[in-house]
Amino acid sequence: MDGFSAKIAQLESTMSLYGREVVIAFAVVVFGLILIKWINQGLKSVFRKLPISPAKGATVRNVITVLMSAALISFVAIHLGLGARPVVRFLAILTLGAIAMIVVFRPLIPSLPFKVGNTVKIVDLLGKVEATTILNTRLRTFDGKTFFVPNRKILDGVVINYHFSDKRRIKINVGIRYDQDLMKAKQVLESLMIEDPRVIAKPAPVVYVLNLTNNCVELGGRCWVDNMKYWVTKCDLLEKTKYKFDNEGIVIAFPQLDVNYYNKSGAPVCTDQNRLQGHGESFESKIK
Repeated sequence: MDGFSAKIAQLESTMSLYGREVVIAFAVVVFGLILIKWINQGLKSVFRKLPISPAKGATVRNVITVLMSAALISFVAIHLGLGARPVVRFLAILTLGAIAMIVVFRPLIPSLPFKVGNTVKIVDLLGKVEATTILNTRLRTFDGKTFFVPNRKILDGVVINYHFSDKRRIKINVGIRYDQDLMKAKQVLESLMIEDPRVIAKPAPVVYVLNLTNNCVELGGRCWVDNMKYWVTKCDLLEKTKYKFDNEGIVIAFPQLDVNYYNKSGAPVCTDQNRLQGHGESFESKIK
């Protein structure tokens, strides 16, 4: 009991002498860590707007974070009474070692090709990334299902990140009959894309003749929009294309087949569809 009482008395004496400095040091550490985190988040937002890769931006942020943490630790250690010179030397060595590790080994560490909130396609699963851990990624599909995908499968497989780029190209493919005015159809489709305020002016919208199929002349409209507006803009343009072609008298082609029936002598029995439907004998019985 005497030894325990002596330790309590020594602790009380120490707290009475250094308690104020300890409280101040603790407050400085808490405030400093919050400030470092806030600066890190601000740098992340700034680097997103700069033309640098995410990996380089992360390396620069990590180096700045290490330097700020070293400065914070040095200040607290000196405030508590440690010698300034040995503290600075020791932390300088640790800081340089940490920076060297970040610069040399950070590019070699594999990272996931997306971040929380991105719409991605992973292992034939299309959805939005809700969270990531060291072991797996939580993906929520658009029909409300939640999948936990192992990160090893993500790193070894093909991943489509629909939010990686700022812009995305819309494809509007439509087929018209061979007897329609080709130039008019191209102009109508091009004007639809140009008039939409969500379509980016440069590169300008264009219309190509993609293919001459058995049933139609296939046209392809191409235009660029902001990534976040891609899906709604594409659906609206498809709807406008149908209405505009109908109003302009441009017939959209659809698969069809002309059938001619011949009797045993080789003479055509009927080549007109309306007459065939009104013929006394059914078409099915003639086929039989």
